[in-house]
Amino acid sequence: MMFKGLTLAAAIGALSAAPVLGNENSENNVSSGAEESNLLLRIPLSKRSNHEMIAEYLKKERDFLLSKLEGASELSTGFSDVADARKLRGGGTLDDGKDENVIIKDYANAQYYGTVHIGEPQQEFTVIWDTGSSDLWVPRVGCQNCGYCNPFTENTSVCKDKYDSSKSKDYEEDGSEFNIQYGSGSVTGTFSKDTVTLAQDISVKHQKFAEVNNALGMGIGYVMGKFDGILGLGFDTIAIGGSTVFGSAIEQGLVKDPVFAFFLGDEGDGELTLGGYDESKFTGDLHYVGLQKATYWQIKLDGVTMGDYSTSDTNCIIDSGTSLLVGPKAEVSKLAAKVGATQTPMGQYTIDCAKVEGLPDVSFTIDGKDYVLAGKDTVIQSSGLCLFAFMGMDLPEGAPKWILGDVFMRSYYTVFDQGNKRLGFAPVKA
Repeated sequence: MMFKGLTLAAAIGALSAAPVLGNENSENNVSSGAEESNLLLRIPLSKRSNHEMIAEYLKKERDFLLSKLEGASELSTGFSDVADARKLRGGGTLDDGKDENVIIKDYANAQYYGTVHIGEPQQEFTVIWDTGSSDLWVPRVGCQNCGYCNPFTENTSVCKDKYDSSKSKDYEEDGSEFNIQYGSGSVTGTFSKDTVTLAQDISVKHQKFAEVNNALGMGIGYVMGKFDGILGLGFDTIAIGGSTVFGSAIEQGLVKDPVFAFFLGDEGDGELTLGGYDESKFTGDLHYVGLQKATYWQIKLDGVTMGDYSTSDTNCIIDSGTSLLVGPKAEVSKLAAKVGATQTPMGQYTIDCAKVEGLPDVSFTIDGKDYVLAGKDTVIQSSGLCLFAFMGMDLPEGAPKWILGDVFMRSYYTVFDQGNKRLGFAPVKA
């Protein structure tokens, strides 16, 4: 999740004061799979296995403990205490801060990836399709801290694919600065323009994107992650470069409707649909809820309930670039206590795998409707280790309090209706 050129508190303070938009539950002529399947463009999303995710978690925890034993207060790779690693740097206001851009999450736990092509002829990249940010960036040839390529890693994710402007006849120089601040450092580069192709069929001309020349701020999560870059699916209003790929596709008339939708496979891959949604992926009717403001995909959250635990009215962001369920540390601690989860030095929680089948359901109430997750679906399990899929993170006053990531979206098909500034939810088809 990225906040552009301002302190997070100032940004979200502005969002929370905004009126709710587009609460209607009508279809508003959005294309569905049943109506015009030939107009829907689908992008396969590959899922990193739970085994890989758990293995990376164990590695980070081991490295963290070793650093503590050596007397280090923070790892050079950027993995420290969860709260410290995500403390936000102040600076700027809503109007003046285009140079400082702050991320409130990292991508170390991201599980779903897809491909995008840049240039003519096309150069292929694996990206996280991220509703929590708005820019497209990939590493450029010569990028520092952008993976490690040698004969042993050449065909692995450790060796990142890199953009080479000299190979594209559609390349246009821009040269403006790109700078994002992550918890462990900055990611820097410059903007360029080129043809960006989605789903092999949508060729977005003259699209502004960032060529990253140093990705140190992404830490070891980027080096080990199965992605080259990020493709943001937030709104143009928060794009550092001023435009988004999907927004440009809409403007150029390349999609039928200004809508995209996510189906995230539970034990397998998923699919991103552009230009509408796919009715074959869910049951029942879509329930729509308006956004609080057309910046991030932020909505009002009536409450979170587990057994006799509940929260009062709050808000949340629906974020495809976050795998877990994120909430205030105090609230997540209460939830963890309810199920007997134990906090690790890394700040996450583990739970006895023998308890998983007996875990209580968790309900997220949105616009008066309960979205229930089975207790077992709030655990990521592999190799005899069970991670409780809630993470505690305290964001500044006025910020969205909860982030509903892939754990939520695996259970509920999610339609991102950019034209009507609303989100639609329906249970995924088993």
